[in-house]
Amino acid sequence: MAIKTVFIDGESGTTGLGIRERLLAMPDVVLKSLPSERRRDPAARRDLMAEVDLVVLCLPDDAAKESAAMAASLGNAAPKVLDASTAHRVDPDWVYGFAEMLPGQADRIAAAKNVANPGCYPTGGIGLLRPLIDAGFIPVDYPITINAVSGYSGGGKAMIQDHEATGGPAFELYGLKLEHKHVPETQLYGGLTRRPIFVPAVGHFRQGMLVSVPLHLDTLNGKPTGADLRAVLEERYAGCDLVKVMSPQADGKLEPEALNDTDRLELYVHANEKHRQAILVARLDNLGKGASGAAVQNIGLMLGLHTGVGARELADA
Repeated sequence: MAIKTVFIDGESGTTGLGIRERLLAMPDVVLKSLPSERRRDPAARRDLMAEVDLVVLCLPDDAAKESAAMAASLGNAAPKVLDASTAHRVDPDWVYGFAEMLPGQADRIAAAKNVANPGCYPTGGIGLLRPLIDAGFIPVDYPITINAVSGYSGGGKAMIQDHEATGGPAFELYGLKLEHKHVPETQLYGGLTRRPIFVPAVGHFRQGMLVSVPLHLDTLNGKPTGADLRAVLEERYAGCDLVKVMSPQADGKLEPEALNDTDRLELYVHANEKHRQAILVARLDNLGKGASGAAVQNIGLMLGLHTGVGARELADA
């Protein structure tokens, strides 16, 4: 298989470092980078983009838009682009990089020139909701509430430093102005016409995530049971390596760190038929399937690669 070249624009951040580490374990990938003193040089970045097969953008939104435009300006020499920021996630000209979201989505990613990597919270929320909306159980205008908690690594360098230097708060809600940047993609790719209420939280643990959606079963179309909801999820994700529908925990508990350092996504349906209530729960590593792991999965699809061991790295002068 031909060697593919990748440039991570913004490789020093949490997601960029995670992608870099994973790509170094792929034998058919060569990572190309710029010396630190040239990483802010537009001409140097543009020249390197022209040399590689794919550019990964691990940048703030405005910088990601500028970098994507720079890549596109290369015309026929333009590389494929995977954007890990929020900048292009609801852009109709970019393919959404949740490979298991719909039948054929992995093929769309593989054929795409530009792919937007999903957010961590939306990966859990969309993973739970989209199959049930497609099946007709959840109406598209249903008043969805999504509650979630993440490890502090999802908050970037400042939050990581705060928690690791001073201990940080044990637990805190945030995004209470109801303008969280992940809501638009959750609504769009979840298939909802009504904006969901999203209540995120951060705990004093480094990584791991739980995303939960409470439901009154009698308010859903067809008044399904918990088993009906689980059957839909099982059908959607049958044969998926990374997304699995799990049996409910007998003790009614779930902790967020069980999938740390993996790229897996687990989905649960906990239901109480006596009270006709259910809670859908997604568990994932916010740095794995929620960020770097999903990015490398998409890179593999976009470049036609399989993961392995023994990658090489080249640094441009």
